[in-house]
Amino acid sequence: MENFSSGTYFDTLTQLLKEPGNFFSKIPQDAGFKEPFKFLFLSGLFFMIASLISNMPEKPVIMGMIFLINAIGIAFITCGLAYMTMVMIMGKRVTFARLFGIYAFSSGVTLLASWIPFGFIIAEPWKWFLIGTGMTRSCGFRLSQAILMIAVSVGALYLLFWSALPLVAQR
Repeated sequence: MENFSSGTYFDTLTQLLKEPGNFFSKIPQDAGFKEPFKFLFLSGLFFMIASLISNMPEKPVIMGMIFLINAIGIAFITCGLAYMTMVMIMGKRVTFARLFGIYAFSSGVTLLASWIPFGFIIAEPWKWFLIGTGMTRSCGFRLSQAILMIAVSVGALYLLFWSALPLVAQR
């Protein structure tokens, strides 16, 4: 993935959809942020454009930025929660960059369906399945460790949003 291009994007997408376990097994140990972020960013752009077209908001520029920042930001937030969970429970087993690659690729592929109304019903479980597959295949975690990291980080994310809801809810 040295020279990331549209062809690389579609090859990555195809591999993630066809053989996710094989894809995650082949990620190099020294993979950094660059390629996973590019993949996530391109998927986020697609998500943003599709969401704008399907929702036709009054302020498309503002909403577009919100859609894009949300698409990319959630991958960073969930990865950060998983990384903290890993360090607290198992110690520092992998780098943040390695874990981020798993979250970025998994989130990126599911963003392509997340803009569809009720598409999250299929996309979210698929994303977490891909993340678990990536953790076991790329990071060498046992299935129980991957499930624990996912459960704790999803629970923490839920609590984070639940506690922030009163701050943003209109009364």
